[in-house]
Amino acid sequence: MANRWIRPEVYPLFVTTGVAVSICVGQLVRNITGNPEVRVLKEKRAAGVLENFDEGRRYSQHGFRKFIDGKRPEIMPSINSFFADPPK
Repeated sequence: MANRWIRPEVYPLFVTTGVAVSICVGQLVRNITGNPEVRVLKEKRAAGVLENFDEGRRYSQHGFRKFIDGKRPEIMPSINSFFADPPK
């Protein structure tokens, strides 16, 4: 039974599944630990709705968003400009 799954043809499947699972786990951990609307401890849940705008801003303006902010929303801008812009 083990020889059926442990073959070189199956390695890409393991890698892609592992990457997808790690992305999901990372997002879940980020939401549980950093989301201002998630309160795990009972004492923090008793506080009710907090209006802490700095905490929400820190959560929404994370490092990846700061990295892509201001960049053109294209996957391959050089190829797009090559085919879209006429030569001068």
